[in-house]
Amino acid sequence: MKILVLYDYPPSPGGLATQGDLLYKGLLELGIEAHAVHFESAQEKEWYYRWFKPDIVVGVGYWGHSPHLILHPQRYGIQPVPWLVADGYIANYQEILNELPLILVTSNWVKEMYVRDGIKPNNIEVLPVGCDTSSFVPFGKNDPKILAVRESLGIAPEQIMILTVGGDAASKGAQEVMQALAIIDAQAPDWKYICKVWPQPRTKAQNLLDLELAHQLGIEKNILYATNTISRNFMPYLIGACDIYAAPSRLEGFGMPQVEAGACGKPVISLNAMGMLDTLIHNKTAFLAKVAKQNVVSEVILGKESGFEKNHKINFDFPRTVDYRADVQDIAKYLLQLMNDAELRRNMGKAAREHVVKNFDHRIVAKRFVQLIQNKLGIS
Repeated sequence: MKILVLYDYPPSPGGLATQGDLLYKGLLELGIEAHAVHFESAQEKEWYYRWFKPDIVVGVGYWGHSPHLILHPQRYGIQPVPWLVADGYIANYQEILNELPLILVTSNWVKEMYVRDGIKPNNIEVLPVGCDTSSFVPFGKNDPKILAVRESLGIAPEQIMILTVGGDAASKGAQEVMQALAIIDAQAPDWKYICKVWPQPRTKAQNLLDLELAHQLGIEKNILYATNTISRNFMPYLIGACDIYAAPSRLEGFGMPQVEAGACGKPVISLNAMGMLDTLIHNKTAFLAKVAKQNVVSEVILGKESGFEKNHKINFDFPRTVDYRADVQDIAKYLLQLMNDAELRRNMGKAAREHVVKNFDHRIVAKRFVQLIQNKLGIS
């Protein structure tokens, strides 16, 4: 079996790049002939088609990447297998996607979104994102690398560190976490809440709104937004430095940082919906807050990015959920439980580590991928 993997290669720190890179590495570790190339690099892709002659091309992205992930390899007679995440309403490419013998998606919820938007369910298979469980490991509290992270963030040894990581923090539920922390502040042990966000233009305004909320809640001294550039190599130590990982995400097709936190032996607080239903076990590896609100729309406005003229309106027959909000009281309750009970944190973290190693190790995901290709496409 010869496989060409299309993704953001060489990998940036982002989720899609990590998703593709771990599959590529997992395939190599299984002894599969595989190469990686940037999904937009037309000339280099064609070069691989001509001399490597892959049996399949697996491409990581969302439906809007179909020209790069599907149409381009098809032009050269190569079978594409897209591995897709959710990204709003699928505005086009339904016909192209429905003609494929196999589409991979990152969670059962993502599959539901694609079926909702007109993709046939019988050619969609769920393949979770892998985790590098050799890098994301539990660290001792007195490990010098962990102590150095906490010191650099201004966190004392006795303080409880709560962490959220994301492109922006609000989409990961940081505002709901801050509201919950304000509720329990007087009862809770000394704490700091760290939001690691990626330095990009779209997050700057959101960061200011989040910090303004913290000021209104009177907890701004306990909130730190870290906006500097970091590498994937640093992420295990950042997660390893926290005591609780909190991400009751508003929209989440998988939840890679939550899985990585579990691999580091950290209890997670998240939301009882979407991709987290595939990755987290309530009361065992995580606490999943109830859904307090679903934001729904009856129409969307699209443009050139979706193949339409500017301000093209599509009306839905039935309202569609666009994102969720977690129950703040639930988050507060679960935070207080974990903050006050070190043994509970250890036990949930241990269970989380075992769950991730068993189900989401990148080598296990690569084996599942190979089995799907063999079973669905008959390629060996």
